[in-house]
Amino acid sequence: MRNLVLLPGFMCDSDLWTDMAPDLARLGKVHYGNVYQDDSLEGMARRVLSESPEKFVLVGFSMGGFVARVLALMAPERLHGIAFVASSARGYSDEEVARRKQGALPGDRPPRANAGVALGLHPDRERDPVLLDRLRGMQRRLGPGVRALQSALVRREGYADLERITCPSLVVACRQDRLRTMAEAERMAKHLPHSSFEVIEDCGHMAPLEKPAELTEILGGWIERVKL
Repeated sequence: MRNLVLLPGFMCDSDLWTDMAPDLARLGKVHYGNVYQDDSLEGMARRVLSESPEKFVLVGFSMGGFVARVLALMAPERLHGIAFVASSARGYSDEEVARRKQGALPGDRPPRANAGVALGLHPDRERDPVLLDRLRGMQRRLGPGVRALQSALVRREGYADLERITCPSLVVACRQDRLRTMAEAERMAKHLPHSSFEVIEDCGHMAPLEKPAELTEILGGWIERVKL
């Protein structure tokens, strides 16, 4: 049976994938990568490898895409394919590093914004009470310890690394993503040797929560098309 290893974004737990889980299970056996005990991308990648099947398809969402890139270079022989969802290979600016050290979450509202707004969501959904509750629930469950570890991650530019990933790859961008630009996603796809590129319309950064059916269809279509 095909194995799928899912890597979540910053301060996201397995609830990120809840709406996709039934359809993903039809694509293969689902495994949730552990990115909660290490303070480096390399440490996270090693832990995921140690807890994953021998061969698998890797799906990295947002921060999980950074981990996925490192993992792919650590153990290329174990990957059938790799998908990057709402992710990037751009390194952090000095300002972004400083904000992360202070514990800022991706999509956190600006200091003067409404407390009920999440910039990680599509503008039409940034006040959606159900989605906001799910985002806050994941943050509560993971707690300040995980937040501190993940905030400590150093994210260096990785476009040259992408060129060394030789398995089939997929880059999924979200049209209304306010945390990742379309240019970042397109650049990722151009640097991956064997890539496909897809765009989810009417979607903010949090594609697994906002457009689970569309994202699953894209992943399934890619897996079938490249025969993973």
